[in-house]
Amino acid sequence: MIKLKNDEQINRIRESCKMLARVYEELVPNVQEGITTKEIDRICHDLIVKRGGKPAFLDYDGFPASICISVNEEVIHGIPSNRKLKSGDLVSLDLGIDLDGFISDSALTIPIGKISAESQKLIEVTRQALYDGIEACKNGNRIKDISAAVFKMADSNHFGVVREFCGHGVGFGVHEAPQIPNYVHPGPNPRIRKGMVLAIEPMINLGTEHVNILDDGWTVVTEDHRNSAHFEHTVAVFEDHTEILTTLN
Repeated sequence: MIKLKNDEQINRIRESCKMLARVYEELVPNVQEGITTKEIDRICHDLIVKRGGKPAFLDYDGFPASICISVNEEVIHGIPSNRKLKSGDLVSLDLGIDLDGFISDSALTIPIGKISAESQKLIEVTRQALYDGIEACKNGNRIKDISAAVFKMADSNHFGVVREFCGHGVGFGVHEAPQIPNYVHPGPNPRIRKGMVLAIEPMINLGTEHVNILDDGWTVVTEDHRNSAHFEHTVAVFEDHTEILTTLN
């Protein structure tokens, strides 16, 4: 069941989202060559707690960290470790914050040092696919309008669109209905309505759309081991506009 939010509830979710954006603002400058992903996780955890929030992903279904950090061929759900980042890496950060029971969710992919031209294009296309999806997320449209917009941008650039994982409702829980695939699927196609709060999140690969899950039970990697990128915002749908909540603007 899709849980619609009233204005006061959206205000509380917005507070969580602004906190998340501030955490990213302080965290991202630390994501540099030589740092370990475990150290990024520690910094992230401390930034959240300092502001009075809780890491929404920590212990969620057993996930062992405060942030998902996925490098290169890792698509999503990468577990922080002693791995050191190096020049040429693509690093996807996926973070959720629980602020007094109201959940925010956002992801971004950043380059470390000098990256290849094709990886830079992958970042740019995936980011644009997110904003194309948000543009289609309007009161009265349908979920598949978002899916079609994301897929069109990625497919027109000959990139693979991950199908096994998708965007979703958010706000009261980490994952809520509806699911928001990044391709036009044969499943349900609910109308987008005022009060929906959605996490739209393209996961786009340089090569194949196919992915595998590693033995840790979490880390999703591309089947051909080529790079992947991931961008995500939490948005709220109003009668006459859709607001991106996970920005500082």
